[in-house]
Amino acid sequence: MPVLLPTSRARARTLPRRTAHTPDHAVVIAGGGPTGLMLAAELALAKCDVAIVERRASQDLTGTRAGGLHARSIEILDQRGMADRFLREGTITQLAGFAWTRLDISDLPTRHPYGLALRQSHIERILAGWVEETGVPIYRGREVSDVVQDDTGVDITLAGGESLRADYLVGCDGGRSLVRKAARIDFAGTDPTLSNLMADVEMREAPAWGLRHDEIGFHGLSKTENGRVLVVMTEARLERSGEASLRDLSEALIAVYGTDFGVHNPSWISRFTDAARQAVSYRKARVLLAGDAAHIHHSVGGQGLNTGLQDAVNLGWKLAQVVKGISPEGLLDSYHVERHPVAARVLRNTRAQIALLRRNDDGRKAAREIVSELLAMDQPRKRYGAMMSGLDIRYDLGGGHPLLGCRMPDLTLTVAGRRMQLFTLLHDARGVLLDFCGGLDISPWADRVIHIGATYDGAWELPSIGAIAAPGAVLVRPDGHVAWVDDESAGGLAEALTIWFGAT
Repeated sequence: MPVLLPTSRARARTLPRRTAHTPDHAVVIAGGGPTGLMLAAELALAKCDVAIVERRASQDLTGTRAGGLHARSIEILDQRGMADRFLREGTITQLAGFAWTRLDISDLPTRHPYGLALRQSHIERILAGWVEETGVPIYRGREVSDVVQDDTGVDITLAGGESLRADYLVGCDGGRSLVRKAARIDFAGTDPTLSNLMADVEMREAPAWGLRHDEIGFHGLSKTENGRVLVVMTEARLERSGEASLRDLSEALIAVYGTDFGVHNPSWISRFTDAARQAVSYRKARVLLAGDAAHIHHSVGGQGLNTGLQDAVNLGWKLAQVVKGISPEGLLDSYHVERHPVAARVLRNTRAQIALLRRNDDGRKAAREIVSELLAMDQPRKRYGAMMSGLDIRYDLGGGHPLLGCRMPDLTLTVAGRRMQLFTLLHDARGVLLDFCGGLDISPWADRVIHIGATYDGAWELPSIGAIAAPGAVLVRPDGHVAWVDDESAGGLAEALTIWFGAT
Protein backbone atom coordinates (compact mmCIF):
# COMPACT_ATOMS: atom_id res chain seq x y z
CA MET A 1 0.00 0.00 0.00
CA PRO A 2 1.32 3.49 -0.77
CA VAL A 3 2.02 5.73 2.20
CA LEU A 4 0.08 9.00 2.43
CA LEU A 5 2.34 11.96 3.05
CA PRO A 6 1.05 15.45 3.93
CA THR A 7 2.06 18.36 1.72
CA SER A 8 2.83 21.82 3.05
CA ARG A 9 -0.90 22.52 3.13
CA ALA A 10 -1.75 19.22 4.84
CA ARG A 11 -3.18 17.49 1.78
CA ALA A 12 -2.30 13.82 1.39
CA ARG A 13 0.48 13.16 -1.09
CA THR A 14 0.87 9.58 -2.26
CA LEU A 15 4.15 8.16 -3.42
CA PRO A 16 3.86 6.98 -7.04
CA ARG A 17 3.69 3.28 -7.75
CA ARG A 18 7.08 1.88 -8.70
CA THR A 19 7.80 0.27 -12.04
CA ALA A 20 11.27 -1.14 -12.56
CA HIS A 21 13.55 1.32 -14.35
CA THR A 22 10.69 3.69 -15.15
CA PRO A 23 11.27 7.09 -13.53
CA ASP A 24 8.64 8.35 -11.11
CA HIS A 25 9.88 11.90 -11.75
CA ALA A 26 12.38 13.45 -14.10
CA VAL A 27 14.04 15.18 -11.15
CA VAL A 28 13.83 14.48 -7.43
CA ILE A 29 15.14 17.09 -5.02
CA ALA A 30 16.26 15.87 -1.60
CA GLY A 31 15.53 18.68 0.84
CA GLY A 32 12.79 21.29 0.98
CA GLY A 33 14.72 24.19 2.44
CA PRO A 34 15.29 27.47 0.55
CA THR A 35 17.62 25.96 -2.08
CA GLY A 36 15.40 22.95 -2.77
CA LEU A 37 12.26 25.07 -2.96
CA MET A 38 13.88 27.59 -5.31
CA LEU A 39 15.16 24.81 -7.55
CA ALA A 40 11.73 23.16 -7.64
CA ALA A 41 10.11 26.44 -8.69
CA GLU A 42 12.71 26.94 -11.43
CA LEU A 43 12.16 23.45 -12.81
CA ALA A 44 8.37 23.85 -12.64
CA LEU A 45 8.61 27.11 -14.63
CA ALA A 46 10.47 25.14 -17.30
CA LYS A 47 7.63 22.55 -17.37
CA CYS A 48 9.91 19.87 -15.93
CA ASP A 49 8.50 16.97 -13.87
CA VAL A 50 10.01 17.50 -10.41
CA ALA A 51 9.26 16.42 -6.84
CA ILE A 52 10.74 17.22 -3.42
CA VAL A 53 11.47 14.70 -0.66
CA GLU A 54 11.54 16.52 2.70
CA ARG A 55 12.18 14.97 6.12
CA ARG A 56 10.07 17.56 7.99
CA ALA A 57 6.36 16.86 8.27
CA SER A 58 5.61 20.55 7.62
CA GLN A 59 7.47 23.65 6.51
CA ASP A 60 7.78 24.77 10.15
CA LEU A 61 11.37 25.64 11.00
CA THR A 62 12.83 25.37 14.48
CA GLY A 63 15.39 28.05 15.16
CA THR A 64 16.56 31.29 13.65
CA ARG A 65 19.04 30.62 10.89
CA ALA A 66 19.58 32.97 7.98
CA GLY A 67 18.46 36.51 8.62
CA GLY A 68 17.92 38.03 5.20
CA LEU A 69 18.32 38.36 1.47
CA HIS A 70 21.14 40.21 -0.24
CA ALA A 71 20.66 42.46 -3.27
CA ARG A 72 21.42 39.82 -5.91
CA SER A 73 18.97 37.37 -4.33
CA ILE A 74 16.27 40.05 -4.43
CA GLU A 75 17.15 40.57 -8.09
CA ILE A 76 16.75 36.90 -8.99
CA LEU A 77 13.38 36.84 -7.25
CA ASP A 78 12.46 39.99 -9.19
CA GLN A 79 13.47 38.18 -12.39
CA ARG A 80 10.67 35.72 -11.61
CA GLY A 81 8.14 38.37 -10.58
CA MET A 82 8.33 37.22 -6.95
CA ALA A 83 10.34 39.93 -5.18
CA ASP A 84 7.31 41.88 -3.94
CA ARG A 85 6.11 38.91 -1.89
CA PHE A 86 9.33 39.06 0.11
CA LEU A 87 9.65 42.85 0.22
CA ARG A 88 6.17 43.14 1.74
CA GLU A 89 7.18 41.01 4.73
CA GLY A 90 10.77 42.04 5.37
CA THR A 91 12.57 45.22 6.34
CA ILE A 92 14.73 46.97 3.74
CA THR A 93 18.14 47.64 5.25
CA GLN A 94 21.81 47.99 4.41
CA LEU A 95 22.57 44.34 5.09
CA ALA A 96 25.97 43.91 3.45
CA GLY A 97 28.99 43.93 5.74
CA PHE A 98 32.49 42.59 6.20
CA ALA A 99 33.77 41.58 9.65
CA TRP A 100 31.15 43.78 11.36
CA THR A 101 31.89 46.78 9.14
CA ARG A 102 28.66 47.79 7.42
CA LEU A 103 28.88 48.43 3.69
CA ASP A 104 26.44 50.97 2.27
CA ILE A 105 25.49 49.80 -1.25
CA SER A 106 22.78 52.41 -1.81
CA ASP A 107 24.76 54.00 -4.66
CA LEU A 108 25.49 50.76 -6.56
CA PRO A 109 23.86 50.39 -10.00
CA THR A 110 20.89 48.15 -9.23
CA ARG A 111 17.18 48.71 -8.68
CA HIS A 112 17.64 46.94 -5.34
CA PRO A 113 20.62 48.70 -3.69
CA TYR A 114 19.86 47.20 -0.27
CA GLY A 115 19.29 43.96 1.61
CA LEU A 116 16.13 42.61 3.17
CA ALA A 117 15.98 41.60 6.82
CA LEU A 118 13.71 38.55 6.82
CA ARG A 119 14.12 35.37 8.85
CA GLN A 120 14.58 32.04 7.11
CA SER A 121 11.28 30.73 8.45
CA HIS A 122 9.47 33.49 6.53
CA ILE A 123 11.62 33.02 3.43
CA GLU A 124 10.81 29.31 3.38
CA ARG A 125 7.09 29.92 3.93
CA ILE A 126 6.89 32.30 0.95
CA LEU A 127 8.92 29.99 -1.29
CA ALA A 128 6.80 27.00 -0.24
CA GLY A 129 3.65 28.92 -1.15
CA TRP A 130 5.09 29.62 -4.60
CA VAL A 131 6.05 25.97 -5.08
CA GLU A 132 2.57 24.91 -3.98
CA GLU A 133 1.08 27.13 -6.70
CA THR A 134 3.21 25.40 -9.34
CA GLY A 135 1.82 22.00 -8.33
CA VAL A 136 5.16 20.41 -7.44
CA PRO A 137 4.57 17.38 -5.17
CA ILE A 138 6.35 17.41 -1.81
CA TYR A 139 6.71 14.02 -0.12
CA ARG A 140 6.90 15.08 3.51
CA GLY A 141 8.02 13.12 6.53
CA ARG A 142 10.51 11.19 4.41
CA GLU A 143 14.29 11.23 4.27
CA VAL A 144 16.66 9.78 1.70
CA SER A 145 18.56 6.82 3.14
CA ASP A 146 20.38 5.47 0.08
CA VAL A 147 21.16 6.41 -3.50
CA VAL A 148 22.17 4.10 -6.33
CA GLN A 149 22.57 5.36 -9.88
CA ASP A 150 23.03 3.61 -13.20
CA ASP A 151 23.35 4.77 -16.81
CA THR A 152 19.66 5.68 -17.13
CA GLY A 153 18.63 7.04 -13.74
CA VAL A 154 18.84 7.10 -9.96
CA ASP A 155 17.13 4.81 -7.45
CA ILE A 156 16.37 6.65 -4.22
CA THR A 157 15.58 4.63 -1.10
CA LEU A 158 13.66 6.45 1.63
CA ALA A 159 14.07 5.83 5.35
CA GLY A 160 10.57 4.33 5.59
CA GLY A 161 11.38 1.66 3.03
CA GLU A 162 9.67 3.26 0.03
CA SER A 163 11.63 4.13 -3.08
CA LEU A 164 11.59 6.53 -5.99
CA ARG A 165 13.35 6.53 -9.32
CA ALA A 166 14.38 9.69 -11.11
CA ASP A 167 16.36 10.68 -14.16
CA TYR A 168 18.34 13.04 -11.90
CA LEU A 169 18.67 13.59 -8.16
CA VAL A 170 19.71 16.92 -6.64
CA GLY A 171 20.95 16.92 -3.06
CA CYS A 172 19.75 20.07 -1.29
CA ASP A 173 19.83 18.25 2.04
CA GLY A 174 22.25 20.41 4.03
CA GLY A 175 25.81 20.28 5.25
CA ARG A 176 25.53 16.66 6.42
CA SER A 177 24.05 15.69 3.05
CA LEU A 178 23.32 11.99 2.76
CA VAL A 179 23.05 12.43 -1.01
CA ARG A 180 26.59 13.77 -1.16
CA LYS A 181 27.89 10.92 1.00
CA ALA A 182 26.00 8.26 -0.95
CA ALA A 183 27.41 9.64 -4.20
CA ARG A 184 30.89 9.53 -2.61
CA ILE A 185 31.69 13.13 -3.39
CA ASP A 186 34.52 14.44 -1.19
CA PHE A 187 33.79 17.43 1.06
CA ALA A 188 37.16 19.11 1.27
CA GLY A 189 38.05 22.00 3.55
CA THR A 190 39.08 23.04 7.03
CA ASP A 191 38.03 21.89 10.50
CA PRO A 192 36.47 24.32 13.00
CA THR A 193 38.56 26.74 15.03
CA LEU A 194 35.67 28.12 17.09
CA SER A 195 32.22 27.08 18.30
CA ASN A 196 29.20 29.36 18.57
CA LEU A 197 25.89 28.97 20.35
CA MET A 198 22.72 30.63 19.13
CA ALA A 199 19.43 30.53 21.01
CA ASP A 200 16.01 32.08 21.45
CA VAL A 201 15.33 32.38 25.19
CA GLU A 202 13.75 34.33 28.01
CA MET A 203 15.78 36.06 30.75
CA ARG A 204 14.67 37.02 34.26
CA GLU A 205 17.18 39.88 34.44
CA ALA A 206 17.73 42.69 31.94
CA PRO A 207 20.63 41.52 29.73
CA ALA A 208 23.56 43.54 28.43
CA TRP A 209 22.12 44.38 25.01
CA GLY A 210 24.31 44.68 21.96
CA LEU A 211 27.56 43.25 20.63
CA ARG A 212 30.57 42.38 22.74
CA HIS A 213 34.08 41.33 21.78
CA ASP A 214 36.65 39.83 24.17
CA GLU A 215 39.45 37.32 24.43
CA ILE A 216 36.99 34.44 24.01
CA GLY A 217 35.37 35.76 20.84
CA PHE A 218 32.28 37.69 19.72
CA HIS A 219 28.90 37.71 21.42
CA GLY A 220 25.55 39.43 21.03
CA LEU A 221 22.21 39.83 22.84
CA SER A 222 19.25 41.34 21.01
CA LYS A 223 15.47 41.48 21.22
CA THR A 224 13.49 39.22 18.90
CA GLU A 225 10.27 39.97 17.06
CA ASN A 226 8.21 38.49 19.91
CA GLY A 227 10.04 40.21 22.78
CA ARG A 228 12.32 37.32 23.70
CA VAL A 229 16.13 37.36 23.57
CA LEU A 230 18.28 36.18 20.67
CA VAL A 231 21.65 35.07 22.03
CA VAL A 232 24.85 34.50 20.04
CA MET A 233 27.87 33.35 22.05
CA THR A 234 31.36 32.09 21.32
CA GLU A 235 32.11 29.12 23.54
CA ALA A 236 35.30 29.14 25.56
CA ARG A 237 36.10 25.53 24.58
CA LEU A 238 36.09 24.25 21.02
CA GLU A 239 35.94 20.58 21.98
CA ARG A 240 32.25 20.74 22.84
CA SER A 241 30.09 19.14 20.19
CA GLY A 242 26.69 17.60 19.61
CA GLU A 243 23.33 18.97 20.66
CA ALA A 244 23.61 22.17 22.68
CA SER A 245 21.83 22.41 26.04
CA LEU A 246 20.53 25.20 28.27
CA ARG A 247 23.39 24.40 30.64
CA ASP A 248 25.92 24.97 27.83
CA LEU A 249 24.32 28.34 27.13
CA SER A 250 24.28 29.32 30.80
CA GLU A 251 27.97 28.47 31.17
CA ALA A 252 28.85 30.47 28.04
CA LEU A 253 26.96 33.53 29.34
CA ILE A 254 28.62 33.32 32.77
CA ALA A 255 32.08 33.00 31.19
CA VAL A 256 31.55 36.29 29.30
CA TYR A 257 29.14 38.37 31.41
CA GLY A 258 29.65 36.92 34.89
CA THR A 259 25.95 35.96 34.98
CA ASP A 260 23.49 34.07 32.81
CA PHE A 261 20.79 36.75 33.40
CA GLY A 262 18.42 34.04 34.63
CA VAL A 263 18.22 32.42 31.21
CA HIS A 264 15.31 30.01 30.85
CA ASN A 265 12.57 28.68 28.59
CA PRO A 266 14.55 28.28 25.35
CA SER A 267 12.45 27.74 22.25
CA TRP A 268 15.58 26.41 20.56
CA ILE A 269 19.36 26.27 21.00
CA SER A 270 21.83 25.44 18.23
CA ARG A 271 25.58 25.05 17.94
CA PHE A 272 27.57 25.96 14.82
CA THR A 273 31.23 26.36 13.96
CA ASP A 274 33.47 27.98 11.38
CA ALA A 275 34.19 24.70 9.57
CA ALA A 276 34.57 25.58 5.88
CA ARG A 277 34.06 22.79 3.36
CA GLN A 278 33.13 22.46 -0.28
CA ALA A 279 32.20 19.52 -2.49
CA VAL A 280 35.07 18.82 -4.87
CA SER A 281 32.48 18.31 -7.59
CA TYR A 282 28.92 19.58 -7.77
CA ARG A 283 27.98 16.73 -10.09
CA LYS A 284 28.63 13.02 -10.25
CA ALA A 285 26.84 11.62 -13.30
CA ARG A 286 23.10 11.92 -12.47
CA VAL A 287 23.54 13.26 -8.94
CA LEU A 288 24.04 16.98 -8.34
CA LEU A 289 24.50 19.11 -5.23
CA ALA A 290 23.32 22.61 -4.34
CA GLY A 291 23.22 24.87 -1.30
CA ASP A 292 24.73 23.66 1.98
CA ALA A 293 25.11 20.16 0.54
CA ALA A 294 27.74 21.68 -1.77
CA HIS A 295 29.34 24.22 0.59
CA ILE A 296 29.35 25.13 4.29
CA HIS A 297 30.98 28.03 6.12
CA HIS A 298 30.43 30.33 9.09
CA SER A 299 27.31 32.48 8.98
CA VAL A 300 29.22 35.77 9.22
CA GLY A 301 28.19 37.97 6.28
CA GLY A 302 24.90 36.10 5.80
CA GLN A 303 25.92 34.53 2.50
CA GLY A 304 24.89 30.87 2.89
CA LEU A 305 21.18 30.95 2.04
CA ASN A 306 21.80 33.51 -0.70
CA THR A 307 24.49 31.39 -2.34
CA GLY A 308 22.12 28.42 -2.29
CA LEU A 309 19.30 30.35 -3.96
CA GLN A 310 21.70 31.44 -6.68
CA ASP A 311 22.94 27.85 -7.13
CA ALA A 312 19.33 26.84 -7.78
CA VAL A 313 18.74 29.55 -10.39
CA ASN A 314 21.95 28.64 -12.20
CA LEU A 315 21.12 24.92 -12.24
CA GLY A 316 17.36 24.85 -12.80
CA TRP A 317 17.08 25.90 -16.45
CA LYS A 318 20.10 23.84 -17.46
CA LEU A 319 18.77 20.68 -15.84
CA ALA A 320 15.34 21.22 -17.38
CA GLN A 321 16.83 21.55 -20.87
CA VAL A 322 18.85 18.36 -20.45
CA VAL A 323 15.88 16.40 -19.08
CA LYS A 324 13.69 17.56 -21.97
CA GLY A 325 16.33 16.66 -24.57
CA ILE A 326 16.88 20.26 -25.68
CA SER A 327 20.54 20.35 -24.61
CA PRO A 328 23.18 17.63 -24.27
CA GLU A 329 24.15 16.36 -20.85
CA GLY A 330 27.40 18.30 -21.04
CA LEU A 331 25.50 21.51 -20.28
CA LEU A 332 25.30 20.32 -16.67
CA ASP A 333 29.09 20.53 -16.39
CA SER A 334 28.81 24.32 -16.67
CA TYR A 335 26.94 24.32 -13.34
CA HIS A 336 30.05 23.19 -11.46
CA VAL A 337 32.36 25.32 -13.59
CA GLU A 338 30.37 28.47 -12.83
CA ARG A 339 29.16 27.97 -9.25
CA HIS A 340 32.13 26.23 -7.61
CA PRO A 341 34.36 29.35 -7.81
CA VAL A 342 31.54 31.50 -6.40
CA ALA A 343 31.25 29.39 -3.24
CA ALA A 344 35.05 29.07 -3.00
CA ARG A 345 35.19 32.87 -2.80
CA VAL A 346 32.50 32.86 -0.10
CA LEU A 347 34.55 30.36 1.94
CA ARG A 348 37.61 32.57 1.49
CA ASN A 349 35.92 35.75 2.68
CA THR A 350 34.26 34.06 5.66
CA ARG A 351 37.61 32.64 6.75
CA ALA A 352 39.10 36.13 6.48
CA GLN A 353 36.27 37.65 8.53
CA ILE A 354 36.58 35.02 11.28
CA ALA A 355 40.34 35.60 11.40
CA LEU A 356 39.61 39.27 12.14
CA LEU A 357 36.79 38.60 14.62
CA ARG A 358 37.81 35.44 16.44
CA ARG A 359 39.41 37.11 19.45
CA ASN A 360 39.83 40.68 20.60
CA ASP A 361 43.59 40.76 21.11
CA ASP A 362 45.57 43.90 20.24
CA GLY A 363 46.75 42.61 16.87
CA ARG A 364 43.30 41.63 15.63
CA LYS A 365 41.79 44.84 16.95
CA ALA A 366 44.35 46.86 15.01
CA ALA A 367 43.72 44.79 11.87
CA ARG A 368 39.96 45.36 12.15
CA GLU A 369 40.47 49.10 12.55
CA ILE A 370 42.65 49.23 9.43
CA VAL A 371 40.14 47.16 7.42
CA SER A 372 37.31 49.46 8.58
CA GLU A 373 39.31 52.50 7.48
CA LEU A 374 39.89 50.96 4.05
CA LEU A 375 36.24 49.99 3.65
CA ALA A 376 35.18 53.55 4.44
CA MET A 377 36.85 54.64 1.18
CA ASP A 378 34.55 54.72 -1.84
CA GLN A 379 36.27 52.24 -4.13
CA PRO A 380 36.90 49.49 -1.53
CA ARG A 381 33.39 50.00 -0.12
CA LYS A 382 31.79 49.60 -3.55
CA ARG A 383 33.96 46.62 -4.46
CA TYR A 384 33.36 44.70 -1.23
CA GLY A 385 29.73 45.81 -1.08
CA ALA A 386 29.18 44.32 -4.54
CA MET A 387 30.97 41.13 -3.51
CA MET A 388 29.12 40.62 -0.22
CA SER A 389 25.74 41.33 -1.84
CA GLY A 390 26.40 39.06 -4.86
CA LEU A 391 26.11 41.83 -7.43
CA ASP A 392 29.58 41.39 -8.88
CA ILE A 393 29.33 37.67 -9.72
CA ARG A 394 30.70 37.07 -13.19
CA TYR A 395 30.97 33.67 -14.82
CA ASP A 396 34.03 33.04 -16.98
CA LEU A 397 32.54 32.74 -20.45
CA GLY A 398 35.73 33.78 -22.20
CA GLY A 399 37.14 37.17 -23.16
CA GLY A 400 35.41 40.00 -24.92
CA HIS A 401 32.90 42.59 -23.78
CA PRO A 402 32.98 43.33 -20.00
CA LEU A 403 29.26 42.50 -19.78
CA LEU A 404 29.84 38.87 -20.84
CA GLY A 405 29.13 36.50 -17.92
CA CYS A 406 27.83 39.27 -15.66
CA ARG A 407 24.32 39.63 -14.29
CA MET A 408 22.27 41.71 -16.69
CA PRO A 409 21.17 45.08 -15.24
CA ASP A 410 17.40 45.61 -15.01
CA LEU A 411 17.19 48.29 -17.69
CA THR A 412 14.05 50.32 -18.31
CA LEU A 413 13.49 49.42 -21.96
CA THR A 414 11.21 50.81 -24.61
CA VAL A 415 9.57 47.96 -26.49
CA ALA A 416 7.01 48.71 -29.23
CA GLY A 417 6.52 52.17 -27.76
CA ARG A 418 5.91 50.84 -24.26
CA ARG A 419 8.29 51.15 -21.32
CA MET A 420 9.06 48.00 -19.35
CA GLN A 421 11.68 46.60 -17.01
CA LEU A 422 14.00 43.99 -18.49
CA PHE A 423 13.39 41.61 -15.59
CA THR A 424 9.74 41.24 -16.63
CA LEU A 425 11.01 39.45 -19.75
CA LEU A 426 12.61 36.78 -17.51
CA HIS A 427 9.49 35.90 -15.51
CA ASP A 428 8.99 32.65 -17.46
CA ALA A 429 12.65 31.61 -17.09
CA ARG A 430 13.36 31.72 -20.83
CA GLY A 431 16.34 33.15 -22.65
CA VAL A 432 16.03 36.66 -24.08
CA LEU A 433 17.81 38.26 -27.04
CA LEU A 434 17.69 42.04 -26.69
CA ASP A 435 18.21 43.46 -30.16
CA PHE A 436 18.96 47.19 -29.97
CA CYS A 437 19.97 47.59 -33.62
CA GLY A 438 17.58 45.20 -35.36
CA GLY A 439 18.26 42.74 -38.14
CA LEU A 440 19.15 39.64 -36.08
CA ASP A 441 17.40 36.38 -36.93
CA ILE A 442 17.08 33.62 -34.35
CA SER A 443 13.96 31.95 -35.72
CA PRO A 444 15.38 28.40 -35.29
CA TRP A 445 15.46 29.04 -31.52
CA ALA A 446 12.13 30.92 -31.34
CA ASP A 447 10.59 28.27 -29.04
CA ARG A 448 13.40 28.71 -26.48
CA VAL A 449 14.53 32.33 -26.71
CA ILE A 450 12.42 35.50 -26.83
CA HIS A 451 13.62 37.99 -29.48
CA ILE A 452 12.91 41.55 -28.37
CA GLY A 453 13.54 44.67 -30.41
CA ALA A 454 14.16 47.41 -27.86
CA THR A 455 15.72 50.79 -27.26
CA TYR A 456 17.50 52.08 -24.18
CA ASP A 457 18.84 55.60 -23.78
CA GLY A 458 20.41 55.49 -20.34
CA ALA A 459 23.94 54.73 -19.17
CA TRP A 460 25.21 51.16 -18.96
CA GLU A 461 26.91 50.56 -15.61
CA LEU A 462 27.98 47.47 -13.68
CA PRO A 463 28.95 47.09 -10.00
CA SER A 464 32.75 46.95 -9.52
CA ILE A 465 33.28 47.65 -13.24
CA GLY A 466 31.56 50.97 -13.79
CA ALA A 467 30.42 52.44 -17.11
CA ILE A 468 30.55 50.21 -20.18
CA ALA A 469 29.97 50.77 -23.89
CA ALA A 470 26.39 50.19 -24.97
CA PRO A 471 26.18 46.93 -27.00
CA GLY A 472 24.16 46.41 -30.16
CA ALA A 473 22.53 43.26 -28.81
CA VAL A 474 22.67 41.06 -25.72
CA LEU A 475 21.74 37.40 -25.20
CA VAL A 476 20.52 36.90 -21.64
CA ARG A 477 20.25 33.42 -20.12
CA PRO A 478 17.24 32.43 -17.98
CA ASP A 479 19.34 33.00 -14.83
CA GLY A 480 19.87 36.64 -15.83
CA HIS A 481 23.53 36.31 -16.85
CA VAL A 482 24.79 37.52 -20.20
CA ALA A 483 25.76 34.74 -22.64
CA TRP A 484 26.69 36.81 -25.72
CA VAL A 485 27.25 40.48 -26.56
CA ASP A 486 27.28 42.16 -29.96
CA ASP A 487 29.77 45.01 -29.74
CA GLU A 488 30.05 45.51 -33.53
CA SER A 489 33.09 43.24 -33.70
CA ALA A 490 31.87 39.97 -32.21
CA GLY A 491 30.07 37.29 -34.19
CA GLY A 492 29.15 33.93 -32.80
CA LEU A 493 25.46 34.42 -31.96
CA ALA A 494 24.45 31.06 -33.44
CA GLU A 495 27.29 29.38 -31.57
CA ALA A 496 26.20 30.96 -28.26
CA LEU A 497 22.57 29.98 -28.86
CA THR A 498 23.64 26.39 -29.56
CA ILE A 499 25.81 26.20 -26.46
CA TRP A 500 23.17 27.51 -24.07
CA PHE A 501 19.89 26.59 -25.77
CA GLY A 502 20.68 23.51 -27.81
CA ALA A 503 21.08 22.73 -31.48
CA THR A 504 18.23 23.23 -33.92
